[in-house]
Amino acid sequence: MQLFGDKKHLFSRAGQGESSDILALVESARSGDRRAQKAIYDTLSGKMYAVCLRYMADKDSAQDILQDGFVTLFTKLDSYSGDGSFEGWARKIFVNTALMALRKKDILKQADDVDAAWDITSQDPTIIQRMGYKELLDLISTLPPGFRTVFNMYVLEGYSHKEIAETLGISETTSRSQLQRARSLLQSKIKR
Repeated sequence: MQLFGDKKHLFSRAGQGESSDILALVESARSGDRRAQKAIYDTLSGKMYAVCLRYMADKDSAQDILQDGFVTLFTKLDSYSGDGSFEGWARKIFVNTALMALRKKDILKQADDVDAAWDITSQDPTIIQRMGYKELLDLISTLPPGFRTVFNMYVLEGYSHKEIAETLGISETTSRSQLQRARSLLQSKIKR
């Protein structure tokens, strides 16, 4: 197995059961093989940094979460069973690492419960279609931490409001209101 060859192919069959290359790489990393660990880091660091950046307010904090996430990933490699996507398994580690950091700062407890849903006007879809992915991520990064976290979890990670509430220690109503507020703020920023 070539450890440092074309890294893109290592995860290309994610979701179909992992390729034998990535399973061998994970096995080598479990045994403490530094080259295998570096190959995993090199392969995942860009994507996982993007995940961290979506949750954290600045690049330095995202970099800290990235490093903490890799420490956790390498200490928990034994818990990866080989079922499902390794990249998906790793992504959960980085999201959870970011959420733990936000919880420690108690940022998420500052959210208010709001019973009434906010009236959101429909946005002209052509504006959003003209925006690039990076522009949208930049707008998301400007949201207040609570709004940004719930928006990321619901829209980008696919969590339900119940799962968000349980994970963050907030009510489902708070999760819904934070999402609505995030959408409203994004729409007003897009209009500008």
